[in-house]
Amino acid sequence: MSKVPTVKLNNGVEMPVLGLGTYKSQPNAVTKAVEDAIDAGYRHFDCAFFYDNEKEVGDGIQTKIKEGVVQRKDLFICSKLWNNTHSQQSVVPACRKSLELLQTDYLDLYLVHWPVGFKEGDELTPKTEDGKVATSDIDYIETWRGMEECARLGLARAIGVSNFNHEQLERILSVAEIKPTVNQVECNPNINQKKLIQYCKEHDIVVTAYCPLGKAAEARTKPGAPVASMEEPGVIEIAAKYKKTPAQVVLRYLIQHGVVVIPKSITKSRIIENIDCFDFTLDQKEMDYFDTLNKNIRLATFKDCKDHKYFPFNLEY
Repeated sequence: MSKVPTVKLNNGVEMPVLGLGTYKSQPNAVTKAVEDAIDAGYRHFDCAFFYDNEKEVGDGIQTKIKEGVVQRKDLFICSKLWNNTHSQQSVVPACRKSLELLQTDYLDLYLVHWPVGFKEGDELTPKTEDGKVATSDIDYIETWRGMEECARLGLARAIGVSNFNHEQLERILSVAEIKPTVNQVECNPNINQKKLIQYCKEHDIVVTAYCPLGKAAEARTKPGAPVASMEEPGVIEIAAKYKKTPAQVVLRYLIQHGVVVIPKSITKSRIIENIDCFDFTLDQKEMDYFDTLNKNIRLATFKDCKDHKYFPFNLEY
């Protein structure tokens, strides 16, 4: 049995508040990571076609189903529509491709990965002759129509978006026949997304936090990157108080902050560590301290598309 609590999406689907992220998890390692995660109690797996490892994630899931550890209905599997399949007619085939790779008949959640579309075709990141990303002008409203078709066909129990700002969400909400359930965005103590979370809460949209622990290695080496929150002296002090690791108290902060977290790891000990954050509660003073760490600095900047009309990060939230 999993000890992870769930949150109810606006269509009634239950979503575990902690899952395993799989971005940049190498195919030869992610299968074992998924198996270890299921054994540790994870039931939520965050995937994407762009990650190029959905087949291997599916292999790990199938192993545990065949072993009788879990049934498919016990799991919450999320995937994302990549940018080169944003036309309405491309969405359902792209969803079916992820289903085939993940070896499942349905997704629990399907997200539009970014509001910016790329040139359609087989290349994940198509380029122009001068080496820039070849984008398209396809309106994400058209893309959303395709997402709604995925839901109607039963390919996805819930649909949502990722990396959308509040104005882009507002546009979708104004025309949607099926309301988005989730907005997945970068969220950690360095960019706590308070305004966007409040907006989403007001519209009954759950926020999922990717990069919930930041990227410690990148923070140490990337010019201008903030200190990883796990290395802040105050975080280390709070962790010692609860006899927890800094990562565990950061995840606890985010969960109490009102978001779903999807920390990525392929290391068994860290996979086990990350799920062990439900047996303590931060007090208000500690939550307030975490809020002081906010710097509104992104690690996922998507800067190659900063001039596109649907680039999401030109607004404050």
